[in-house]
Amino acid sequence: MTFSKRTDWNTEESVLARAHRERMRAGPPVADLTASNPTRCGFEYDADLLGALADVRALDYDPQPLGLLRAREAVCGYYADHGVTISPERVLLTTSTSEAYSFLFKLLCDPGNEVVAPQPGYPLFDFLAVLDDVKIKGAPLVYDYGWQIEPEGFRRALTAETRAIVLVHPNNPTGHFTKSWEAQEFAVICRERGLSLIVDEVFLDYGFGHAEPASFAAGLEGVDVYVVSGLSKIAGLPQMKAAWVVATGPRAAEAMERQEVISDTFLSMNAPVQGAIPAWIAGRNGIQQQIKERVAANLAELDRQLEAVDAVRRLDVEGGWYAVLRIPALQHDERTVLELLERGVWVHPGYFFGMEETGWLVVSLLGTVEEFKTGMGLVVDYFRTHQLNNNCLVDSEV
Repeated sequence: MTFSKRTDWNTEESVLARAHRERMRAGPPVADLTASNPTRCGFEYDADLLGALADVRALDYDPQPLGLLRAREAVCGYYADHGVTISPERVLLTTSTSEAYSFLFKLLCDPGNEVVAPQPGYPLFDFLAVLDDVKIKGAPLVYDYGWQIEPEGFRRALTAETRAIVLVHPNNPTGHFTKSWEAQEFAVICRERGLSLIVDEVFLDYGFGHAEPASFAAGLEGVDVYVVSGLSKIAGLPQMKAAWVVATGPRAAEAMERQEVISDTFLSMNAPVQGAIPAWIAGRNGIQQQIKERVAANLAELDRQLEAVDAVRRLDVEGGWYAVLRIPALQHDERTVLELLERGVWVHPGYFFGMEETGWLVVSLLGTVEEFKTGMGLVVDYFRTHQLNNNCLVDSEV
């Protein structure tokens, strides 16, 4: 018996995972600065939130490949609140954004085709692509008075096998929102090469600026755009497994016909969750406000603590739940993370997100204010006492 090459992964426990497991087993407290699950971060959810699952209409099995109409209409209402009018016929419900990506890879790519995605970026893309026999190619985000795309870097990444470009708006973990000039650059590239644009907007509602970022659901002239989002971030409900794809562009009608067949093959959405989507979207503001206040408080605490150490600086961030730290590139970041773990704080090395293996840490802003304050205090103390005293710092500028 043999297994497919697409699942030929190294599943051995990593050095970091093993060290974290052993530290947690040993018992001393660890301040977690990697939190990504809002349901475990002390937020208050509506006591009646699960009541939306009790709709008796869910007792009737009514398989609709695109998803229940009332749920898709609720998604349209969400975009209407962002100033974008879309039709429910352009919405496909999925159980997760991961499934949405998989459906889109099936829609747009043949085996061996390529999708270009920005780096730094979320590492899940590689696994999703491999499972659909697609290759992910990285293209650079650069940091120059803030994160921005490098259009020529994306062009250099394109080949005859490229079928789509992925954007995350705002990016995870850099928090970079795609600006209007960048969107137009991507529109030109896509029109020149006949490419589709996949835009992940799960963090769209979590911007730090005063102006509300525009959704790509409004479309780009002459470009097939597929917007991916869901309730994991919008309503702080990752466990409910509810997401969607919005299709716009010149081939949107044909794309939806094909996606309907893909979805009909799996019919993975369950009726109770679909029935609850309108209520959960309507009630999203309560949890969003709590998350925004938490992230803002932790970001302010991060900046306050970093004033005490010149060797570490926070890079500009415009939205999302994470912050990127530039640290002295004195040793492999894995070693730095292990040494921080010994002191009682758990952080991500930047290479998890496609950054270089030295000089970067990523911290979550989602955890409780008390835990974040404690954790960052340990991080700052580490760089002040452990590395600054070595008198061998290098320039930590990007």
